[in-house]
Amino acid sequence: MSHPTVAVAVIRDDPPSVLVAADLDVLHRALAVRLLARAGQIPDERKRQLQDALLEEKWSDAVAMWIKSTGVEVDVYTEDVLTDADYPEALLSAQMQFSPLFTDA
Repeated sequence: MSHPTVAVAVIRDDPPSVLVAADLDVLHRALAVRLLARAGQIPDERKRQLQDALLEEKWSDAVAMWIKSTGVEVDVYTEDVLTDADYPEALLSAQMQFSPLFTDA
């Protein structure tokens, strides 16, 4: 069964935050505008490098520079969107009964 997917970024700041987007392209653009371009105290040389990476759409380079400059980690990945078809309510009890928690090892 093919699942729709979403792109997710976990920003490990205090407090942590999460961005969820329809795909990686949208997530990269959202990170650029909502996080990376708002960077405050970055040394001028690194700021120019970050600007160049963003303008050239080198997303992973830009995120890596931002992490190095701020010390705040960002995890980016894709996830399947789970639906009722994956975990139908009528089968929930049976699915759990055959899980390791409910079976004798």
